[in-house]
Amino acid sequence: MKCNVGGIDRILRISVGIVLVVLAANDIVGWWGWLGLIPLATGIFRFCPAYPLLGINSCGASCDKDSCCK
Repeated sequence: MKCNVGGIDRILRISVGIVLVVLAANDIVGWWGWLGLIPLATGIFRFCPAYPLLGINSCGASCDKDSCCK
């Protein structure tokens, strides 16, 4: 997989994912809080399956597997 999630995008995805999962685990929000696992996973793995379909790459123009995914 080629990375397509950049630095700020990654931080936001992980942060929002953690918040939603914690809220769902503490029964503060409903079942939909567990959907926070999706942005959490895409932030951790630095790949969003929807981005190639939409032609988006927040990792930058010079992103390749060697420089981006480390």
